Amino acid sequence: MHVQVTVTLRTSILDPQGKAVEHGIHSMGFTSVGNVRIGKIVDLDIDTTDGKEALRVAEEIAKKLLANPVMEDFTVTLVRNGEHRK
Repeated sequence: MHVQVTVTLRTSILDPQGKAVEHGIHSMGFTSVGNVRIGKIVDLDIDTTDGKEALRVAEEIAKKLLANPVMEDFTVTLVRNGEHRK
């Protein structure tokens, strides 16, 4: 099963990289864009045919390794045939 983990900074945490990108976007003339946040996506192939098990494994990996629980939130999404399912 293919699972995607998206890790983002909590909204209460300042995102200097996001601010820098937002400034670049504005300098390109896209002034209607705001609140830019930067995160990371981790794709995992998990050797199981059970979607619930794949999500459980990915969530455990995210909690223990991929996300810093003090500063970051994460979502885990099952990907089937290019379609994302939470």
